[in-house]
Amino acid sequence: MFTRLPERLFAPLASPNKQTYWGILCALYDRRFGPDAPLPPSHGFTTRDITQDIEAELVIHDSWIDEDGATPETPLRAITIFNRLHDCGWLRLDRHGVDKRVSMTPTVNQFLGQLINFAETGPIYVAGKIRSIEANLKLVMEGAGGDSLSEAADQARHLLEHIRNTGTNVRDLMSSLGAEETTAQYVRGFFSGFIEQVFIGDYKELRTREHPLSRRPQILHWADELHGSEQNRERLITWYETRRFQGDRARAERMFERDVQKLRDIQRIDDYLERLDDEIRRANRRALAYLDYRLRSLRPIDEVVDAAIVRVMDSKTDVHDSPFPPGDMVSPANLAEPRRQEAREKATQLRETIPTEEDIARAKLRALARNVRMVNAPKLVEFVSRQLSGRPVVASEELQISSVADVRAYQTLLVLGAAMDSGSPDLQREALAMMRGFRVRRTGDKEAENKWITGVPFRIERAKKPAATKGEAT
Repeated sequence: MFTRLPERLFAPLASPNKQTYWGILCALYDRRFGPDAPLPPSHGFTTRDITQDIEAELVIHDSWIDEDGATPETPLRAITIFNRLHDCGWLRLDRHGVDKRVSMTPTVNQFLGQLINFAETGPIYVAGKIRSIEANLKLVMEGAGGDSLSEAADQARHLLEHIRNTGTNVRDLMSSLGAEETTAQYVRGFFSGFIEQVFIGDYKELRTREHPLSRRPQILHWADELHGSEQNRERLITWYETRRFQGDRARAERMFERDVQKLRDIQRIDDYLERLDDEIRRANRRALAYLDYRLRSLRPIDEVVDAAIVRVMDSKTDVHDSPFPPGDMVSPANLAEPRRQEAREKATQLRETIPTEEDIARAKLRALARNVRMVNAPKLVEFVSRQLSGRPVVASEELQISSVADVRAYQTLLVLGAAMDSGSPDLQREALAMMRGFRVRRTGDKEAENKWITGVPFRIERAKKPAATKGEAT
């Protein structure tokens, strides 16, 4: 981190005026350098623009603690703050002609945005996270690259970390609320801090049938399929190798394994939710006990007893409307019974669907049909070898087609012939990757009727082996 950030970047945020410096940085990010700010000038802002923003923020933060033994006026203080932010690396000065322009480096700008996002993090919604993970994995299954897989894995890890940390945040918050002096402050802190900031946004819906968390088995199934399928595994590792690690195969394989493991960790979410349930129940019981005690303590019991004593002592006749009940004032029957702790039912687990034999059979048939319709290079080579049967050339009209797999292979050969005849180097390169040991050439320009698929006629030729060089022949 310190190789990317300036060495003294954290100095203002560690000073006695850290609250003021943080407010100034947030204001500058919001008005000048953040994504919500207007489009900045191409050469940066003038120093006067920035110092005016600092002056406006100093009016709000009037609790300035002098650090140098003198208390300058607001304009001079704004210049002092500007110079310190520049010296520490938050702001950058560039010379444009005879004028100096202020900007913020991209690295510092990104880091400040991360800090603000961390400070403003509120309750998350598990439903949105699960839907996003499922959508990214669906794209990967349909052929997307490793960027979608990495995004889904990072979101899965972030979701688990948030649920795990929420329990700790609940304990810390309840401990801090115990120091509040008034009931109003306690109630305000409980509802604003616990309910609005720490709580998971859709917590009460996590146990319902329609909640997207019930889609977790599908996510785990896709993760296992990506890891177990040699074709998908090779495609994604190749993407990592070429796009992220510049040919480092070992690092690409480790990154692929790490992302798949992050997705598989979603199966541990039940353990985190059960622990969070315990923390929330404990916090609710503690809050209810505290509020009940405060409400009971507000009753003027001492004043009522004193008034009753004075009334009885001043009365010279029998007290007919005494505040005491008939019978013994103190007796075992009049003592309050101990509070009974009602056992709460354990939260129900997520719905588990047990497939029937018919569902399993249909799933197997769908998987079989999908595998039959899938055409890759080895399947295509096997089809071509069977059609050639030792011949050097075979025409499309002579191909023997007897199954759905043969129809899909014939359709793929039509596409390869069109790619080779397109004149595009990219399409030809992709087509050559599928044609291992053979070539497809079109023999006409017009489509011809076919029993299976209408298309332009073509022929399949065995690929000629490259001639050996003189040195190799020797």
